[in-house]
Amino acid sequence: MPRTFLIDTDTASDDAVALIIALRAPDVRVAAITVVAGNVPVEQATRNALYTVELCSANVAVYSGVAKPLLRTYENATWFHGRDGLGDHNYPAPKHRAQPKHAVEAIIETIEANPGLVLVTLGPLTNVALAVSRKPEIAAKVSRCVIMGGNPCCEGNVTPAAEYNIWVDPEAARIVMHSGLPVELIGWHLCRGAAVLDPADIAEVEGFNTPLARFAIECNSHARAAYKIQTGEDGICLPDPVAMCLALDPTVGTDWGDHYIEVETQSELSRGNTIVDRLNVAGDARNKSVWRSALQQKAKICWTIDNSRWKQALYKALR
Repeated sequence: MPRTFLIDTDTASDDAVALIIALRAPDVRVAAITVVAGNVPVEQATRNALYTVELCSANVAVYSGVAKPLLRTYENATWFHGRDGLGDHNYPAPKHRAQPKHAVEAIIETIEANPGLVLVTLGPLTNVALAVSRKPEIAAKVSRCVIMGGNPCCEGNVTPAAEYNIWVDPEAARIVMHSGLPVELIGWHLCRGAAVLDPADIAEVEGFNTPLARFAIECNSHARAAYKIQTGEDGICLPDPVAMCLALDPTVGTDWGDHYIEVETQSELSRGNTIVDRLNVAGDARNKSVWRSALQQKAKICWTIDNSRWKQALYKALR
């Protein structure tokens, strides 16, 4: 029997590649794709999701969701992904429209109809936070909640302290971390260094000469330029596809740990920081009162991955 996935996304360039990986996986049925505001406004992100589904010749319902964070002013990431989120290459409008149902309702109904599904989140957690707040019992029906987000014990990519998906809506992230969902946190650190598609890797993908391979490289052109400005590295950094790879095969992760996690919502300096209790001190007397909410559950944190296996999984999806 195929595994069932529910994907929540703010579809920009790396999200699109992650969707391709899931939609091309032979042993996965994507039950629904829900869309949230993040990298680009929710209307554009929905359009990008629909376009990517059609590019894969897939038949998956897409639901548009929340247009802004729970409490914060919405901040996009078009500086990284381009105005349309796909590198500004003027891709044609999708032929289909999103379903009329709201994404939050679709998340609840999809989980209830498919107990044991894998929930994969690729953007801010606003949709998911609202869904588990409205129907807390759905958390127990999810077998894995794989979250691309956070910067456990490393620098951020939008501020020195935070990764974009968590920073955009830290209140939503905190709700999800404490919701009872079986969280597996796939932080930004995993797509750095040797995980980046370097010029040789990019040339290899282009050599596949398939529509999906060409799209995957082309739609990330703006992101490649932005990443070089940000880090000095020439290549394509793909956090969402790395997360999807680990959702499909957690053994690609070579070092996992179970830890308490908290999200900073009070300080503007460290807003959205994912604080991981790596040394297991959160329950100590000096910390217990501050960490009380987080001490109800631990999250799985992936610390390292097999970069060769990650890239081979990507290549397989794009050939």
